[in-house]
Amino acid sequence: MVEPDPRRPRRAQGALETQVLAALHTAEGPVTAGWVQDRLAADLAYTTVMTVLARLLAKGAVTRRREGRSFLWKPAADEAALAAWKMHRVLDSEQDRRAVLASFITRLPEGEEQLLRELLDQASDED
Repeated sequence: MVEPDPRRPRRAQGALETQVLAALHTAEGPVTAGWVQDRLAADLAYTTVMTVLARLLAKGAVTRRREGRSFLWKPAADEAALAAWKMHRVLDSEQDRRAVLASFITRLPEGEEQLLRELLDQASDED
């Protein structure tokens, strides 16, 4: 087993998934895992990129289709949906969701609290 390099800082949980999704969002269409690997700043193994893509697929954050012997990958949604997905991940990692949401709301810039209220009202009307 290879020991981690103590001089190399450890990535935050989910940081690599976020980087992979960001790379996919810069693509003009579906791309290979090799393309994603080339775009990431980190020196990552191809298998690591494939593992991250498979995890994102399981979470519904990306889609893939087979082309020849490889898969082409793309984000499952636009950048706004990606941001919402990240927010859900943060909420899911916290024990007290209510406290996190309350803190979030109290720190909203002026005007955005009202926008949030309007969006919540819209969502209620659609139910």
